[in-house]
Amino acid sequence: MKNKLAEQIIGIHPSSSTTSLALTHGKADRKKNIMNRHEKKVNSFVHGIREHVRLGPKISETVKGKLSLGARILQLGGVKKVFKQLFGFGEGERLLKASQCYLSTTAGPIAGLLFISTQRVSFCSERSIKFSSPNGELVRFHYKVSIPLRKVKRIDPSENMKDPSQKYMEIVTVDNFDVWFMGFLNYQKSFICLQQAMFNLE
Repeated sequence: MKNKLAEQIIGIHPSSSTTSLALTHGKADRKKNIMNRHEKKVNSFVHGIREHVRLGPKISETVKGKLSLGARILQLGGVKKVFKQLFGFGEGERLLKASQCYLSTTAGPIAGLLFISTQRVSFCSERSIKFSSPNGELVRFHYKVSIPLRKVKRIDPSENMKDPSQKYMEIVTVDNFDVWFMGFLNYQKSFICLQQAMFNLE
């Protein structure tokens, strides 16, 4: 009689205790999996920021560049409008993604935005760069690269052999010119987006 009364008060039927325990473990496992996925995303994002900042000349220069880029994006009304102002839109062209990264040059990495559209992949430096003109004057302008997707032979992912977390993207054109990008805030998303743009072009 005491056992029956205790079961009614607690509300657990002897045969349902294992089922209820299994449900509790199932919920805990799902929550643990969700937390693990979020932790991986956060770690990946933090690593992307660390890698992006590491490639800059100085942290103060990197911060100035980011602030100037952010102000420009806000001033123009969004990334699509920045792309339109810098490169214009071709007929039927849509911007798919814009990613902060670095362009590899012989003078060192240049921070900027990589634009992936339905027709091309383009890059523009965050800040204007000083160059000497033929007459000896210093000229400032943004470093730009624009490659039509139909001129891209292949896109090769690459990584640093000593530190596989440092990822690079090589774009090889049909005339065997190669352009390297690195220091992405989110390498995987940018690479997949460019692959899909190439696939959809065919």
